[in-house]
Amino acid sequence: MNQGLTDHPPAIDPARPVGPQLFARLRTRIVSCDLAPGTRLSEVDIAAHYAISRQPVREAFIKLSEAGLIDIRPQRGSFVSRIDVDAVLAAQFVREAVEADIVRAACRRADDAMLAMLRGNLTAQQRAVDDPAPQTFMDLDEAFHRMIADIAGQSAGWAYLDMLRTQMDRVRHLTASQLPRQILVEQHRQIADAIGAANADEAEQRMRRHLRRVLTDIPLVAAAKPAFFTEAGRR
Repeated sequence: MNQGLTDHPPAIDPARPVGPQLFARLRTRIVSCDLAPGTRLSEVDIAAHYAISRQPVREAFIKLSEAGLIDIRPQRGSFVSRIDVDAVLAAQFVREAVEADIVRAACRRADDAMLAMLRGNLTAQQRAVDDPAPQTFMDLDEAFHRMIADIAGQSAGWAYLDMLRTQMDRVRHLTASQLPRQILVEQHRQIADAIGAANADEAEQRMRRHLRRVLTDIPLVAAAKPAFFTEAGRR
């Protein structure tokens, strides 16, 4: 398959370490399915496109492989990994368990300034509901969850969820054009209201329901784009 690099001009800052920038850029493009599952990636072409040496490309490929986003096949090349439904389900299970505890802690710690921050994010989400490009809304969605972790005093803990978010977000991006954004905003609003009322039981229940939405999306997306999923995911 084509690499599809030509429509994306280089954006590497030579004043900063190149490897982490390239990793972040490729990771974003894979998670958003701009680089679709099954796409072959060439170290030579990527290095030329971003006007960098092959060494940081090789390092980025290794990290992407460790994150489960590309498959490095000796003598064959490197390919964007297909989505493993079992991995997504496992990620959802762990993320739900962690964020359920995080939101309970947020109920104990939230003050007026923190709640105002959450409300501001919700206002921005509402403005992004009708934006035809889903990325802005999805960035605000992620920021909302990160704010709750910050409120709970779990900023470091949130970082451990990075790989789990990655696996779930690959499915979410595939359904981005059909995402019921208004429903998601309302779910976020209910979570924020429960935090504001210091109702830990309600907040946990709302968070669990919100994070389980991906379980509904998986079979629909796998049926619509079977080539993007592993054999197990297509059954």
